[in-house]
Amino acid sequence: MPAPPPAPHRNWALFLDVDGTLLDIAAHPSAVTVPPGLREHLALLEQVLDGALALVSGRPLDDLDRLFDPLRLPASGQHGGEWRPQPHLPREVVARRTIPERLRQAAESLRDLDPGIIVEQKSHALAVHYRHAPSLGPDIGARLEHALYGIEGLILLPGKLVWEVKDAAQSKGTAVERFMAEPRFAGRIPVFIGDDTTDVDGFRAVEAMGGMALPVGALIQPGRPGFTDAAAVRAWLAEFASSAAGADR
Repeated sequence: MPAPPPAPHRNWALFLDVDGTLLDIAAHPSAVTVPPGLREHLALLEQVLDGALALVSGRPLDDLDRLFDPLRLPASGQHGGEWRPQPHLPREVVARRTIPERLRQAAESLRDLDPGIIVEQKSHALAVHYRHAPSLGPDIGARLEHALYGIEGLILLPGKLVWEVKDAAQSKGTAVERFMAEPRFAGRIPVFIGDDTTDVDGFRAVEAMGGMALPVGALIQPGRPGFTDAAAVRAWLAEFASSAAGADR
C-alpha cells in the first residue's frame, strides 16, 4: 500500500493525467466514462486554485473537451504536442514534427496481427494499443521502431499496453514547464498525478521545480505517497473540493 497522499494546499499548481488517473481504463479509448461528480469537483478545484489546474494527457484536446463537456480547463494534449493555457483560449499546436503517411500506414498494418489491436491516429501523434493482445507488445514495438528508422524528430514511447509515437521535443514535462511560466501557475508548488511511464517526464519536471510527483498504481515506490488507483484519486479530489467549499462558507 502506498503512503497516504499529502493534504492538498491552495498554493499548488495541480497537473492531472486523465486515463488511468482521473478515469478508469476502458477496453477502448473511446469507451471511457466520466464518473458523476468529477466534472463538478474539477470545476470547483480550478476556482480554489485560481485557475492553476490543468489536464496533461496523451489525448488530443478536442477529445478532452468532449469527455469533460461542458467543463473546459487549461490542458495539454498529445504528450505536450498541443496546449491551451486558459479555458477560453484556442488550442495552440506546439509539436513541429508531423507523422509521415508511411508511418501511419505502418501502424495501421499492425491491425493484421490481431483483431484486438487498436490504432489511434492523432493530428501530431499516434498510439497502438495492444491490451487485448498483450503478448504482441514486443513485436509491435519492434515493428514501430523499424518503421521509424530514418525519420528524424519523432520518438517511440512505451506505456501501459500501448506504444506511442510523438514529437521527440515535446513531453508531459515540457507541458508542465510551459504552464509554470504562465501567470496563473507561476510561483506555486507544482504537483503532478499520473499512472503511466508516459507521465514520468511530468514527474521529473515538477520535482526539478521543488514540487511533488504523486504516482498512481504500479509506479508507486515503497514508502512514497501515491494512490492505489483512479478511484482513490477521485476520492481525494472530492475531499479536497468538499473541504475547500466548506472553508469558503
